[in-house]
Amino acid sequence: MQIIPVLDLLDGQVVRGVAGRRETYAPIESRLSRSSAPLDVARSLRDTFGSNRLYFADLDGILHERPCWTVIDQLNADGFELLVDAGLREPGLARQLIERGISQVVAALETLPGIDELQNIVSEIGPEPLVFSLDLMQGNAMGSREGWHELVPQQIVDRVCETGINSLIVLDLSGVGVSKGVSTLDLCRQLIVRHPECRIITGGGVRNMDDIRNASTLGLDGLLVASALHDGSISAVEITKFTESRGTHENR
Repeated sequence: MQIIPVLDLLDGQVVRGVAGRRETYAPIESRLSRSSAPLDVARSLRDTFGSNRLYFADLDGILHERPCWTVIDQLNADGFELLVDAGLREPGLARQLIERGISQVVAALETLPGIDELQNIVSEIGPEPLVFSLDLMQGNAMGSREGWHELVPQQIVDRVCETGINSLIVLDLSGVGVSKGVSTLDLCRQLIVRHPECRIITGGGVRNMDDIRNASTLGLDGLLVASALHDGSISAVEITKFTESRGTHENR
């Protein structure tokens, strides 16, 4: 399981996401960087934790359909491997991201009008570059309920997997930044049994290494972490020890 740092971008600055209440998001205060400029924060995460893979949530794209292309290009040019959520609604934006060198494009429940639009995107670019984000708020599916035929989260994933997509993010925004532990683990267990072919990433609420170790027992592909890296709750030494121990265990 890979630890994947998160960059939430709003108005050109990295912000701290708290419980999905975006109107309250403010520029991040981090022990790692004096600046909230995206490239500075990304480099500080890479320098401290060796993290080259980042989950990049472009809130200007998600909320206002104005992706921050300058920042996406900067991070990509600096060698970061990005999972980009820029508010995908139709195939054109997906094509633009791929043409700019983004290898993993997030198709998120929050912004996708419905399953038909997702199928259109898959038909246009194929399922391989797409990562579907099952966006939840207090356990309930976000976005257009009509466009997803009022399906519950497990049923939504069933429909998504029928399109050929086999990479998922499971994220409950109510748990983001509140340091109460990862609330999606039970759902992830269900989805792993239901769709063993899928690679699943989750996150939101990670407090410490105990949360990371607990999540790692599920067989997840990755865990999204933000606040605990910036406030010092999880150190680089702890991450290194965890990574080395997992590598040793997997090689036995």
